[in-house]
Amino acid sequence: MVHQLPANSFCRSPNHLDHINAMARAKNARRGMPLSKRARRIGRNQRLPFVPPENWYEPQEDAEGFRILVQLPGDGFQHVVTPHEVRQRLAELPERFVEPLETLQLSKMTRKKQSFPCYGMQWGSSIYLYPIETTLEETYSAPPKPSQANEARMFGGRWVESPRGVWKLVWTERAIKDFYLNNILIHELGHLLDNRNSRSIDRERYAEWFALEYGYKPSRHVWAPSKKVVARRHH
Repeated sequence: MVHQLPANSFCRSPNHLDHINAMARAKNARRGMPLSKRARRIGRNQRLPFVPPENWYEPQEDAEGFRILVQLPGDGFQHVVTPHEVRQRLAELPERFVEPLETLQLSKMTRKKQSFPCYGMQWGSSIYLYPIETTLEETYSAPPKPSQANEARMFGGRWVESPRGVWKLVWTERAIKDFYLNNILIHELGHLLDNRNSRSIDRERYAEWFALEYGYKPSRHVWAPSKKVVARRHH
């Protein structure tokens, strides 16, 4: 069955950067193929047919709580967080924030999904979190914008320039968990809760504000190793 993309479907990813793994980059460069984009967002034209990248879960009016589904991450990828960590993080939020959530899926990375890779997506009453490379290194063909560099630094990510204009975003296990639990997860939940805004830009601003207020700010005393590091992240 061909679906149409609902107006409240959003993919969270670095904005407008080419995202590739090293082997794919070398192969594509030899063939002269365009590089895939980490930032590519799923099309939002309601008049066009939409083939969803994920399973659609019908909202259940009598649902109590939310379920977590786990798929195998895929070759070369790993899930960043566990179901227990997700439940534990969401339990820290007011119950009214979590009530609309019915399904959270730790999704598999496939070749098709790598053509529009992202960290997380909200679709209907569901949130999907995507795996990351097992190396904890993401490769890009362009340098980060200041906002992207600042966001990574806030959560402990480190941008490194490699030869031939290739940039890598390097994470530690602790940093990437922090990023997913206190940014990506909360950001997607913000999209799910946003029933006021209809324009994409307004919905994105709201989700970013929600992630900052209910994800990053209240989590710093838990995740920051020292006050000195916290101060440095805000420069």
